[in-house]
Amino acid sequence: MSFYELRQYPIYPGKMDEWVKYMEEVIIPFQVSKGMVITGSFRSEDDLTYVWTRRFESDKQLTELYEKVYKSDTWIHQISPRIPSMIDRSGIKIVRLIATPKSTVH
Repeated sequence: MSFYELRQYPIYPGKMDEWVKYMEEVIIPFQVSKGMVITGSFRSEDDLTYVWTRRFESDKQLTELYEKVYKSDTWIHQISPRIPSMIDRSGIKIVRLIATPKSTVH
């Protein structure tokens, strides 16, 4: 059964524009190139929270894609080191969502 991952990141004050640019130009294209399905990307009106969603077909797919992305040399050495200057990783919230029977996102 497919499911979504809702990820909420606290953004440091004044860093939202930089974070959105990094997500849209670096992180999202990289993850998509590894097979991730990104279904949404949002910023809060107060520019203190960034939210994005990804879709997975199974736990197996999630495990495989996490491995491809987060264990890669590109992620470890190029992408990840810039992240702590823009977001507070200690405040990240991740929620797994399963669509209800009549939801249009199946």
